[in-house]
Amino acid sequence: MGVSAYVGIGSNLGDRLENLRSAVRGLSRNPDVRVVRTSSVYETAPVGGPEQGDFLNAVVEISTELEPRALLEALQRIENELGRVRAERNGPRTIDLDLLLYGDEEIDEPDLTVPHPRMLERAFVVVPLTELGARDELPNGRRPRPVTDAAQTVRRFADPIDPERG
Repeated sequence: MGVSAYVGIGSNLGDRLENLRSAVRGLSRNPDVRVVRTSSVYETAPVGGPEQGDFLNAVVEISTELEPRALLEALQRIENELGRVRAERNGPRTIDLDLLLYGDEEIDEPDLTVPHPRMLERAFVVVPLTELGARDELPNGRRPRPVTDAAQTVRRFADPIDPERG
C-alpha cells in the first residue's frame, strides 16, 4: 500500500490543458505511482512574477511507493520531458508540478519542503485540494481555508482529467 500524496499541476504556455493532461499521463506511466483522481481544472491569474498569461491548474491525488525525494525527482523528470524551462522565478511555464503533501510527513530541506510552504496562500491550490476532500488538518496543524485575496479569482475551466485517457 502506497503513501497518499497530492501534486499541484499548472501551465500557462502552449496548449495549457494538453500540458496538464500530459503531466497526468506522465504520472500514470510511473510504475511506482498510481493516480487516484484529479480535481477539476481551474483557470487563474498568475500570482507574483512578471506579467504573463493565465494559468490552468489542478491537483492530482496519487498513491506512491516512492520516497519524497524520489517522487520530487520523478516530478522534475516529467517537467523536463514536457519542456519546462526554468528561466525566471515565477515566470511563464509549459508545466509546473509541485509536491504539496506527502502522507503526514513534514519535510524541511533546502530544495524540498512538505507541506508546500505557500500552498495555503494560493487559491489555485486550496480550491482544487478542497474539492478532492484533502485532510481537514495538514501535518503542520494548519487547515485549508478559502483564500480571500480578490486578485486570486479561480474559475472552473474543465472537468477532472481522466488518468486513463489523460
